[in-house]
Amino acid sequence: MPRRKTASFEENLQELEKIVNRLESGEAPLAEVMADYTRGMELSGKCLEALKKAEEQMDVLLAESADGSVTEQELIIEGER
Repeated sequence: MPRRKTASFEENLQELEKIVNRLESGEAPLAEVMADYTRGMELSGKCLEALKKAEEQMDVLLAESADGSVTEQELIIEGER
């Protein structure tokens, strides 16, 4: 069975924005609102996790050694390899 592609941060954020717009419109039936809310919370968690990972990677990139010099390390961005 083929592996399913993991959505990028940008794809998840775009879907989340669409859900927020639908919820803000106030025109969807309750069942759709509940499904959208559940999916929105899932996407929100994925986006926050991706941002946290990016922040941790930047912290590693900017870490200073004991002598005060900056240690340069490769920045690995999820989904680009």
